[in-house]
Amino acid sequence: MNKSLGRYMLSAFFSNIGMTTWLIVANIIFFIIVSIFMSYNPKVIDYLALQPASILHGKHLWTLVTHMFMHANIFHLFFNMFSLYFIGTFLERIIGRKRFLLFYLISGIAAGVFFTLLAGFLGAGVIGSRIFGSPLVSGVGASGAIFGLLGILAVLVPRSKVYLIAGPLIAIIIQSIGEGLLNENSLTILGAAVNIYIIISLLTIFSFNPQLRKISIPIEMPLWILPIIAIVPLMFIGFFAPLPIANTAHLGGLIIGLAYGIYLRKKYKRRVAFLNRYFR
Repeated sequence: MNKSLGRYMLSAFFSNIGMTTWLIVANIIFFIIVSIFMSYNPKVIDYLALQPASILHGKHLWTLVTHMFMHANIFHLFFNMFSLYFIGTFLERIIGRKRFLLFYLISGIAAGVFFTLLAGFLGAGVIGSRIFGSPLVSGVGASGAIFGLLGILAVLVPRSKVYLIAGPLIAIIIQSIGEGLLNENSLTILGAAVNIYIIISLLTIFSFNPQLRKISIPIEMPLWILPIIAIVPLMFIGFFAPLPIANTAHLGGLIIGLAYGIYLRKKYKRRVAFLNRYFR
């Protein structure tokens, strides 16, 4: 085979892979590498996770970027990548590869900044830490950036129908509430039950049997209401029980996404009107 032709075919192959796919691959590779290093030295996470107190003291500023590629466990990684695939693939086709990648990174950083400022200045005390997050508790995950993408779509195609996979989220909330009410043995049993349910939910999501898919509790709704349902109830629950969810980071990503969506809607009125006629 001619070398020039080979290079062209290789270039064409990689250029056809969406930026969403590349981001998912990057997150998975990052997770594997970090997991390996953490097996030798658990303190590695201190240099990758976003801790508001450190940022406000001018330390580990790079974690504003690295935190969005770091995930707490395989379930956390799966749900974020699952969401990124469907939301990202849709949005990337609308705004293009380069703009999509740039905004993904910007919204992830903005989510980290939002989380840092609110936790750092308002997170003192029990109530403050539950609502805004503790400045001493680190945050990881791509969800802040994903909420930025969701914010754009909520403005551009608000009536498009989507599904919220509520089952695993409800299970995590129940487990978090149980931590303040149950003894150690009961918590162990509850944790095992939650993990088993989450695994079953992950498998049934891809089932062709509609009855099996109901196990994961998919809830259909217009796209504009999804970010509200995904943030407001959790912030309310977090007021009474600590949750392992950085709601303020989600809110920060969402706000910048809504702002950029409004900008795009005003600049490209005809294209947005066409999209809304197509996605009713």
